[in-house]
Amino acid sequence: MSDMSGATDATDATGQTGATAGAEGTGAERTGAAESGSGSGPASGPGRHVRVVLVDDHRMFRTGVQAEIGETERTGVEVVGEAADVDQAVTVITATRPEVVLLDVHLPGGGGVEVLRRCAPLMAAPENAVRFLALSVSDAAEDVIGVIRGGARGYVTKTITGTDLVDSIFRVQDGDAVFSPRLAGFVLDAFASTDAPPVDEDLDRLTQREREVLRLIARGYAYKEIAKQLYISVKTVESHVSAVLRKLQLSNRHELTRWATARRLV
Repeated sequence: MSDMSGATDATDATGQTGATAGAEGTGAERTGAAESGSGSGPASGPGRHVRVVLVDDHRMFRTGVQAEIGETERTGVEVVGEAADVDQAVTVITATRPEVVLLDVHLPGGGGVEVLRRCAPLMAAPENAVRFLALSVSDAAEDVIGVIRGGARGYVTKTITGTDLVDSIFRVQDGDAVFSPRLAGFVLDAFASTDAPPVDEDLDRLTQREREVLRLIARGYAYKEIAKQLYISVKTVESHVSAVLRKLQLSNRHELTRWATARRLV
């Protein structure tokens, strides 16, 4: 599936939207514990069916995913609901009881981790348990580990192809753990250690959006590039950078880059 662009929206109580989306980019990545051979077909197979809820705060991205994977006769995937924030997500998931939820990590209202926390009883249900697959633009270790600890069965980034996303959805439905290859290493490293990671009080002062901006600034992105990447205005980027500098008591982006690098956030 191509990387989709869009803008934050307000979805109605049922989580349904009617926008259309364009696609941009052609990057693709394999998912799963190991890459499949080029001749292997998707895990869906003929006759398979899975009910899915899409949770992402960008309406155009949700519409793009729907167009890419939601042709049920072809893919076996039936999109039964959508949501743009934490409250909507919990409402829609509880009402529809899908087999799999595609969950963005950064959402208004507390993020993907909060959705997982509030849906814990549905994940633990002895029958018809709801499973979660994180689908995010973020490839940060802290985001991957956070949602996996919260109960998600896998984590793939938004550069994934439509074919591989369908395959990943069915694998998660079957109970497999699915990761983009590079991200799997984060999880293995985190769970190989018996010691809990130390709490970084400075980092905890930042909101999730401020962390995203911090990471991109530290990677050398210009404000305009960050605005395009996060679907926000340049002025909003400037506001987030000012807030980050103030909270971390730093003077400029060079100090911010050193701070982020020292904590392995880039």
